[in-house]
Amino acid sequence: MKVLLIPVADRPECRIALNEAFRLADYLSANIVGYHLRPHREEKVDSHWPRMTNSLIEAGLPETTDQASRLNLAQARKLFRSVAEEHEIPIARKPRMAQGPLAFWQVMVGTPEKLFSIIGPTSDCIVVSRPKARSSGPARAFLLAALLRGGRPLLVLPQKAQPELGQRILIAWNQGIPVAQTMIAALPLLRRAEEVHFVCCGEETSPGPKMSHAQNYLLHWGIESQQHRCRGRDTAKEIMTVYREKKCTLLVMGAYSRNHLRERILGGVTHQLLVKTDAPMFALHV
Repeated sequence: MKVLLIPVADRPECRIALNEAFRLADYLSANIVGYHLRPHREEKVDSHWPRMTNSLIEAGLPETTDQASRLNLAQARKLFRSVAEEHEIPIARKPRMAQGPLAFWQVMVGTPEKLFSIIGPTSDCIVVSRPKARSSGPARAFLLAALLRGGRPLLVLPQKAQPELGQRILIAWNQGIPVAQTMIAALPLLRRAEEVHFVCCGEETSPGPKMSHAQNYLLHWGIESQQHRCRGRDTAKEIMTVYREKKCTLLVMGAYSRNHLRERILGGVTHQLLVKTDAPMFALHV
């Protein structure tokens, strides 16, 4: 991972996400790009997606006055610069080769889906805060837009500090292509973890790779792991039970099948783990 992307607003949960992102950038010697999104006064912010559920997707950014927009921008820029200074990572204007991590500040106008569809695919990882369970507004729009439009892995962080983020990682395995690709994208994190665990809920009867195949792949990278099997009666609950029993600090999983997007958003395992838990999550929508 070389380019970490994070949306920035002057909010407490954003400061927490920024701290985690800068710590990760320092470890990986990666660059971090902070984007502040300003709504366009004349642009309609209705989503291009069908309205699937009010609990997960919101239209976009609320309307703001020019004065409020300028104030939000100034506060977000100040927050980004202060966190960069705390982590002693210099802010640069243009990408360039450097011996250590660099930080970059950018501003865009539009909606969350526009932002992530433009700059998401040219990043290695997008870092966002998890919205509160019953919150509404732009936080959920950013989360879903980053996941479905960004085209890159998403690191979803709780609204509290994670001092041991990624030390013990649980991979939720279901023999699918999304989780396999997510696991490969997470290799920089898996290689730095103290423990790596797999959990599979139910029988491995699909044509896809089994946990043993995934374990062997990681062994090529020198990463050892442990298997855990559950009955598959309540997948989300069983995954989180293993997660807590093994004291894991990051959950790796695939997210939302394109062919069954509506059904999964309306009540699938991804929805439950993404919205209704407090575990840091590394996910990729394929």
